[in-house]
Amino acid sequence: MKTSRSLTIVAAVALAAAPLTACGDDGGGDDAGGGTLTVWSLENQTERVQATQAIADRFTAASGIKVKIVATDENQFSSLITSAAAAGTLPDVVGALPLAAVAQMATNDLVDGDATKAVVDGLGAGTFSPRALELTSQDGKQLAVPSDGWAQLLFYRTDLFDKAGLPAPDTYAKILDAAAKLNTGGTAGISLATVPNDAFTEQSFENLALGNGCELVDASKAITLESPQCVRAFQLYGDLATKYSVPGAQDVDTTRATYFAGKSAMVVWSSFLLDELAGTRNDALPTCPQCKADKTFLAKNTGVVTAIAGPDGKPAQFGEITSWTITNGGERTDAAKQFVSYLMNEGYTDWLGIAPEGKFPVRKGDAADPAKFTKAWNDLPAGVDTKQPLGKVYPPEVIEALQKSPDTFQRWGFPQKQGALVGATLAELPVPKAINALTGGGKDAAGAAKQAADDVRTIQKSLE
Repeated sequence: MKTSRSLTIVAAVALAAAPLTACGDDGGGDDAGGGTLTVWSLENQTERVQATQAIADRFTAASGIKVKIVATDENQFSSLITSAAAAGTLPDVVGALPLAAVAQMATNDLVDGDATKAVVDGLGAGTFSPRALELTSQDGKQLAVPSDGWAQLLFYRTDLFDKAGLPAPDTYAKILDAAAKLNTGGTAGISLATVPNDAFTEQSFENLALGNGCELVDASKAITLESPQCVRAFQLYGDLATKYSVPGAQDVDTTRATYFAGKSAMVVWSSFLLDELAGTRNDALPTCPQCKADKTFLAKNTGVVTAIAGPDGKPAQFGEITSWTITNGGERTDAAKQFVSYLMNEGYTDWLGIAPEGKFPVRKGDAADPAKFTKAWNDLPAGVDTKQPLGKVYPPEVIEALQKSPDTFQRWGFPQKQGALVGATLAELPVPKAINALTGGGKDAAGAAKQAADDVRTIQKSLE
C-alpha cells in the first residue's frame, strides 16, 4: 500500500560524517565511460520507473542522447552514493532527491552547482517558486534544480465545522477550539501521530511548530528547541494528542484509518492522502458510514489548511521539495544539463503526472505562459484503480491552496545551513521520542522540549 513519502526518507538522509572524494569516471555502473547518461531516480516503484524511462526515451528521440534510468531505493541512498563516490562510479544525474539528501551530496562536494545553476538560469529563475529555490541553495550556490513538492497538511471535516459554526483551523487557538468542540459522540477532535520511531511524527510536529516560530537551530547553530516558541508548540501537540485525539500510540496508518472511518474531525497527514481520500485506491478506501453510498463523500467534505500560525509566529508549513542534481566532475555535464532541462520543460507535465497528489509544481510556467504547468497539473489524473483529476473531486479553493503551498514551505535547519544536522536527526528521531514521552505522561511540555534539545545537541557534537 502506498503511504506518505515522508515515511521513506529516514535512512536515505542519514549523512556520512567523513567528506567523500569522487574519482575516476562518473558514469555509473556498466555505462561508465560510454555514451549513455546514467540517471538515478529515487522514484523507484516499477510503474514510476517505467514512466520516467518513457520521458527519457522521448528526450533521446529529440536529442540523440541515450539515457538509462536506474531505480534507487531511498532507504539505501546514503550508502549507495557513498560507495559510488568512492568507486568513481557516480551517476551523471540524481532525481527525486529530498532536501536532506541534497545536503548530503553538497556537504561531500558531489554536486556541480555551476551546472544546476545553469539549468535554473536557462529555464528562468523567475518561473520557479522562490521558496523552492531558497531551500535548494546555500551560500549563493544553487545545489539542485527543484522539481516538485509534497505538503504536510491539516485536513478537516468541513461539514462538521460548518454545522458547529467553526472557522477553518489555521491557528493554534482555532485548532484547539475546534478539537475541543468536535471531540464528542464517538468522533475525536483530531487524529495525531505519537509513535517515537517514525519520521511521520517528526513532520507532523514540525508542521505545527514552524508556524509558532519554533526552530531547530539559530543562525549561530545553537539548538533552540527549548525556546518559549517551541515549548508552546510542544504544549499544543501534547494537549491535542492527550485530550482530543485517539487513545494509544498513533502512527501513519492509524491516523489515516481514523479519519477515513469518519471518527476524527481533523488529521495531520501529507498530500499523498488526497487520492486515497477521493476513493481512487481499492486497497485504501474511506470507510465512513456515508462513504458506503458515495466513496467520495469525505473528499467532498474535507478542507485543507496549508499554513498554520501560532501566537508567537506567522503562517508556515512543513513541505518537502524534491530535486534533480548533477554530479560533480563528470564527463557528460552538458548532456546532463540538457536532460534536466528537458525534464523541467518538455517532459515536466509528464513527470508531475507520475503522482500529482505528491508532485505539486514548483516551476509554475515558462516565459510565454507563467501558469502553464500549474494549469496542466490541474488536469492530471491521480489515483490507481480509479483515475481522475483532483479538481474533479475537491473544490476550487482546495486546489488553489495546494497549488500555492510550495510558496509557504519551511523547514528546520536548512535556512541555517544545517542540512547535515537535519539528516542526522531524521535518523535518530529525537523529537518523536520527546513527543512520545510527552503524550505518554512522562514529560511535560518544557521537559519534552529539553529532552529533544539535549538529544539534538548530542547528535550535533557527533557531527563535529
